[in-house]
Amino acid sequence: MIFRQMFEPQSSAYTYLIGCAATGDTVLIDPVLETVERDVKLLEELGLTLKCTIETHIHADHVTGAAQLRDATGCKAAVPAKSGADHVDVAVCEGVPIEIGGLRLQPLYTPGHTDDHHCYLLDAADGARVFTGDALMIDGCGRTDFQNGDSATLYRSVHGKLFALSDDTLVYPGHDYQGRRVSTIGQEKTRNPRLGGGKTVDEFVAIMAALNLPHPKMMDVAVPANRECGEVD
Repeated sequence: MIFRQMFEPQSSAYTYLIGCAATGDTVLIDPVLETVERDVKLLEELGLTLKCTIETHIHADHVTGAAQLRDATGCKAAVPAKSGADHVDVAVCEGVPIEIGGLRLQPLYTPGHTDDHHCYLLDAADGARVFTGDALMIDGCGRTDFQNGDSATLYRSVHGKLFALSDDTLVYPGHDYQGRRVSTIGQEKTRNPRLGGGKTVDEFVAIMAALNLPHPKMMDVAVPANRECGEVD
């Protein structure tokens, strides 16, 4: 397997490259518009064929690079079916795996941050990885106060789907604001100050209700653009 974790500093967003070493088939999870040139260059340097871009959800803090990557490489754009987005080639649903050559990504429906959110589980020879988007971050989680988010729903998604995975499953989040790159399910179950350490759903709901965060600066631009799969004028 070929794997890269790439960072976009403006939105503190991670993009993940996953490639099959045998076939060269590759996907990018959560590409960002500003880093399309970087991503295309890396694909060319590694001799890989981008088959698909994959979104975890409709993002509010950045515009996806899916449309520009599709124009540049001929790849398909995969977006959760529940998003209702336009210009989508692959409608992502739990139970329908995404094949990457000899690799397989399993979508896990994890609403709560948004109502369309999916995580992606990859079982590989060197261990399991789960790409958690904004549902579960290192020592945190995404907010739940817009895009049909709901705190109790997010709690159930994380505990029912993600914390049910093996403790040694590597957690690769959609964002980190402190330079951290990877965690594990076991660590988040134990240490996550919002969702772990035996927190109840009522405690979590209260924590999220007290955050009182401003809306993302890019929200009015990013959400409409991402509902068009990044097709911007």
